[in-house]
Amino acid sequence: MSSRRTAVVVGPLVAASFSAVLILSGTAGAEDGGPASSKGGKAVDEAPAGVKLTTLLPEKISVDNGSKKTAITATVKNEGSKDSGKIRLLVVGFDGLVVKNVEGCSAIPENGLPEGSNSGFACAVDNLAAGKSKSYAVDATYDLSKAGKICLPVQTGDGKKTFWQQGPVPFGTTNPSPDAPATPLLLGTDNKPVSPGGKELAETGPARDLLPLGAAGASLLAAGAAGMWWSRRQSGPQAD
Repeated sequence: MSSRRTAVVVGPLVAASFSAVLILSGTAGAEDGGPASSKGGKAVDEAPAGVKLTTLLPEKISVDNGSKKTAITATVKNEGSKDSGKIRLLVVGFDGLVVKNVEGCSAIPENGLPEGSNSGFACAVDNLAAGKSKSYAVDATYDLSKAGKICLPVQTGDGKKTFWQQGPVPFGTTNPSPDAPATPLLLGTDNKPVSPGGKELAETGPARDLLPLGAAGASLLAAGAAGMWWSRRQSGPQAD
């Protein structure tokens, strides 16, 4: 883990701006995704007593080999016995996975994105009752010639604390099928796309336990890292 100062806040999110863009049509669906999973997630800052926040992603998604479109369902859940209070869910894309829209959420300004990410949306949750969950439809594209990762942090409404962070966790396949209409990808699998020659597999995904975060090369959620994975861009307090 890089020794330079890091923090879990994303940077300023401009309130009431960046209205959700149009949902992509013709997207390959996640309906065949099977059970949702919290794979690649861990608790970070301590949540209020009685509150237990987690996230879920589908075990399997499908990428259209022509359009590169895919659909992902991102879910935030309160498994505790008390209401969460005001929180927010971030949906952030890395490498070959680009988040195009999250229904009902606002785009994160480019200068507020986590280091190494290419796209992101912030979803405000006024309150999540005990035992309840809320799901968001995520439209994305996936460049199958690259590795692709997604990250779901759950923060306080002001972004000063992160209670839970899933990822950046990869979606990928070890058995690409470029001639098929779509390619199924599995959660927690490093993508091994077909090489330019089309004969051999070229491993482009980083090792599961050493996902570099941009130029800083910081390891993902190393033991004791408390999930602090993007650089503080301003020293002042962060706003929603």
